[in-house]
Amino acid sequence: MGCAGSSQTKGDRTVKKIRKPKPWKLPQPITKTHLMQMRDEFWDTAPHYGGKKEIWDALQAAAEADLDLAQAIVDGAGIIVQNADLTVCYDERGAKYEIPKYVLTEPTNLIRDS
Repeated sequence: MGCAGSSQTKGDRTVKKIRKPKPWKLPQPITKTHLMQMRDEFWDTAPHYGGKKEIWDALQAAAEADLDLAQAIVDGAGIIVQNADLTVCYDERGAKYEIPKYVLTEPTNLIRDS
């Protein structure tokens, strides 16, 4: 039994609760269509950055899910979350996975397509 201030742990590591990234903006405003193209390109090329394809697939599913489902996906895949917003994660073998914020949320200076 833990005290009120204890953290949930999985094995010998603390499990970070996932949250959305803080509001941010790109140097130049972009359209929703361009943002979606950038996201598609990232996920298409992500396995080439290193790590396992299965982990990249789990991270993509988590990035596209609501927070509760994302937490379950990350926990089930054994992903170690360094930054609670999923921008930096590791697999159980120590491979690093970095996800840009534009993949996880929309920038504040997004231009809606007309």
